Amino acid sequence: MTANAIETECLTRRFGPRTAVDGLTLAIPAGTVFGFLGPNGAGKTTTVRLLAGLIAPSSGGARVAGYRLGERDAALRRAVGILTETPGLYDRLDPWHNLRFFGRLYGLDDRRVAAQIERYLTIFGLWERRHEPIGGFSKGMRQKVAIARALLHEPAVVFLDEPTAALDPEAARTVRDVVKDLRAAGRTIFLTTHNLNEAEELCDLIGVFRSRLLRLDTPAGLRASLFGRGTIVRFTGPAAAWAAAAQEAPGVRAVTANDGALTVMLDDPEAHNPGLIRALVAAGAPVRYVEPATGSLEDAYLALVEGG
Repeated sequence: MTANAIETECLTRRFGPRTAVDGLTLAIPAGTVFGFLGPNGAGKTTTVRLLAGLIAPSSGGARVAGYRLGERDAALRRAVGILTETPGLYDRLDPWHNLRFFGRLYGLDDRRVAAQIERYLTIFGLWERRHEPIGGFSKGMRQKVAIARALLHEPAVVFLDEPTAALDPEAARTVRDVVKDLRAAGRTIFLTTHNLNEAEELCDLIGVFRSRLLRLDTPAGLRASLFGRGTIVRFTGPAAAWAAAAQEAPGVRAVTANDGALTVMLDDPEAHNPGLIRALVAAGAPVRYVEPATGSLEDAYLALVEGG
């Protein structure tokens, strides 16, 4: 595999007059957890289906796990794992036989299939229920079996479309831990989620998408590019009296007073914070503590989607 696990160039998919994916160009390094964020109907699931070789593009191209779309799609599908928005499982079969069926489709021998089924059903707390028909499972339990199916053959690239949807907090934490373990093992994860806290926790790189790519950056980079960088200085009393002193410190671009705190926007907080605090203390300001001032990932996401 090249240094990039996923590369796309002007990847486009149309459904009649509607363009679901419009000229998507991006590169995702191997070993990255990539968060693909966007509102419902933005084209995220269509993008996943394109990159997994399940549907063909209208134009443009992509290379996934070393395979170019349209050339060796069967090999590409064996090299990736996918959890779709509505995973298909056989209700009359139990988890063991569901996973054994799909493991054989991936070319795993019986011993390997058995070991992988035990491994993942144990991780997801379903080993004791491996012989119960899936038709009687809750949505969350079915989701865990579907995630196990996506990981069964240890793919280099894993597409997870809303993997923690319908899971209870404990199960969702298990899934997030599995994602971290996969990244530590060098796997590449393409994750769609509406849970922005989850994206903040897991993702190395984030793409904000609404039919076209609106922004590609790290979580911290997204926040900084949209809201700048700064420092919140909190005082034991009212803050407005110290705004002028803060404004005179080196590197300060703007100062806003709010109750007992000043929000100070700086060119480089790491370099300029010491001078800012020295200026305030020299002016007699009762500084209580200092913290970073950044917009949240949710703020950045909403600004991009609503403005894009």
